[in-house]
Amino acid sequence: MKISHIIAIVVIGIAIAVIVTTAGDASSYVTFKEALKLELDGDDAKVHVVGKLKKSSQGQIEGMVYVPQLDPNYFEFQLVDQNNEIKKVVFPNPKPQDFERSEQVVVIGSMKKGVFVCDKILMKCPSKYQETEIKA
Repeated sequence: MKISHIIAIVVIGIAIAVIVTTAGDASSYVTFKEALKLELDGDDAKVHVVGKLKKSSQGQIEGMVYVPQLDPNYFEFQLVDQNNEIKKVVFPNPKPQDFERSEQVVVIGSMKKGVFVCDKILMKCPSKYQETEIKA
């Protein structure tokens, strides 16, 4: 066998190893029910949960707790997932800017004792995606 063939086989082997290890770190999109099942099974893998903020009939967010004077790194809110299940979500960081304006929220984290503790919050704000007229 030529040395170039051996090098090519080694490079392909390394590429396959990298792909397999990164695929194992990818988290999946689940509902709160599935995240709770993962917690009960002892799996603390990070997952994505997509949902909407629980709002009152006046459009006010319900269940939001953020008191920066007491603890600036504690933010709590309620999220309604795709199955209309409501869970408390805790974010151990400051409240994201324009959180109240978000239309849809993706939280990344895991369930701990029935509460979803997230490491990251991704928001979809409606103002960013609305078409606006440009007047000349």
